[in-house]
Amino acid sequence: MVTVNTNYAKLSESYLFSTIAKKVNAYQEAHPEADLIRMGIGDVTLPLTGSIIGALHKAVDEMGDAQSFRGYAPDLGYAFLREKIAEHDFQKRGCSVDADEIFVSDGAKCDSGNIQEIFATDNTIAVCDPVYPVYVDSNVMAGRKIMYLSCTEENGFMPVFPKDVPDLIYLCFPNNPTGSVITKAELQKWVDYANEHGSVIIYDAAYEAYIRTEGIPHSIYECKDARNCAIELHSFSKNAGFTGLRLGYTVVPKDLKRDGVFLHKLWARRHATKYNGAPYIVQRAGEAVYSEDGAREIRGLVDYYLQNAKTILTGLREAGFTVSGGTDAPYVWLKCADQKDSWEFFDELLENAGVIGTPGAGFGAGGEGYFRLTGFSSHENTLEAVRRIKEHYA
Repeated sequence: MVTVNTNYAKLSESYLFSTIAKKVNAYQEAHPEADLIRMGIGDVTLPLTGSIIGALHKAVDEMGDAQSFRGYAPDLGYAFLREKIAEHDFQKRGCSVDADEIFVSDGAKCDSGNIQEIFATDNTIAVCDPVYPVYVDSNVMAGRKIMYLSCTEENGFMPVFPKDVPDLIYLCFPNNPTGSVITKAELQKWVDYANEHGSVIIYDAAYEAYIRTEGIPHSIYECKDARNCAIELHSFSKNAGFTGLRLGYTVVPKDLKRDGVFLHKLWARRHATKYNGAPYIVQRAGEAVYSEDGAREIRGLVDYYLQNAKTILTGLREAGFTVSGGTDAPYVWLKCADQKDSWEFFDELLENAGVIGTPGAGFGAGGEGYFRLTGFSSHENTLEAVRRIKEHYA
């Protein structure tokens, strides 16, 4: 008789954004004339830039020529991309990361869910609360114990060291969903804590391109001895618009050793066994991100979304909301109006303003009473959404 993984029964029946999609689809069926503005899921709206499109076209042509055709990618990803990543994302910032410590993948979401496989199921996991759901759900599926680090308005939505020492610590900065950022000095404390106790930090840096403030680290490897305790995740989705192309990477330093085993070897074995690599044409597009023209274009995309986040932040404050984030991050985190719970506020905002956001409760108990809006819409829709919200609540 076949049995199933009963840990799945501990999860909610559907993923957060699937639930939102179902509610929005039901509303649209009942109100086909509704002009809805989507500021919920973190999907970008601007098209791919010229440098990226050019690289894709060139790579597609190569795939149509027997002399330049490529099949399966190398396990870690193509060297031409990994070397660019090592140079521009790390070495130019003074971080010691080599190309052969970088594993190219189809996105940070997959890696953040898969990385737990190289650790034993009896490890205790610490996550911020509120939290990106994948960190929790993937570990619940494996049967691990979860420890929640309360991030509240009072502590600036920053995690504090727990009483009991966790084995794995998930940190995400700039943070999803709260938009909070961490200084290098504060991040160094977490690195020191992990090294002292033998913990491993899973550091999600998917939004590092949005950092504009001096003193905010783009990588955990800017901290002393982080190579001894940290794995870092990156994405091309939110900076370069690769949500439809799918590309990301994970850094596992060769120095990082736990339980007598180098974690780089474990992840390499898992990666080679379960993954056949991001497509050649997509990796060539990723390479174009680091060209002179590509870097200028990508900064323009990020600046566009940051301007939207600033518009939301300023407008909601004028409407009397308590808000945070939106400065070095594309997300604005607000307290729900009239002390409503977050799903009630979701329904109210949809009904009265035609604006779709993300209920904070979907990010864990610590998100209840809060709501997330994103800067990933167009300038025009962002301005209109803020106008509608102010009209209803100000």
